Amino acid sequence: MTTIQRTIEDLERTVSPKLYRRAKRQAELMGYQLHGVESDNTRSDLETLFLTLCARYGIPQPSEVNVKLGNWEVDFLWRAQRVVVETDYWSYHRGSVAFEDDHARDLDLRAAGYTAFRFTDQQLENEPQRIAAVLHAALEGAGS
Repeated sequence: MTTIQRTIEDLERTVSPKLYRRAKRQAELMGYQLHGVESDNTRSDLETLFLTLCARYGIPQPSEVNVKLGNWEVDFLWRAQRVVVETDYWSYHRGSVAFEDDHARDLDLRAAGYTAFRFTDQQLENEPQRIAAVLHAALEGAGS
């Protein structure tokens, strides 16, 4: 029998990077503090893909990841620029409740003065330059 910490460390060497990230996220979501294990605070591979896109295209890293903003939790927040990004898989956002919640969140964020963007997995994979251009414009425009 080993600790959660040791199990996560062992998994890094024995499973695929995708499975390792999932195990690490599950431990973090369950409240375990993982010492010496780097975390980007993401909750999915799609969120990790978005952060990779930011780094690749010179988009400033968000000030906060998976953070409560008003009544909602948002995926990525640039607080000073008042910009929010949500990343969505169709499979997780195809029901009527998720659809309504997503639109209610966007409306509340706009009412509070935030610019909210919503990108799908397909857009992140197939149109990263387009997303980068949109975000560069939004973040630079918010800073002026």
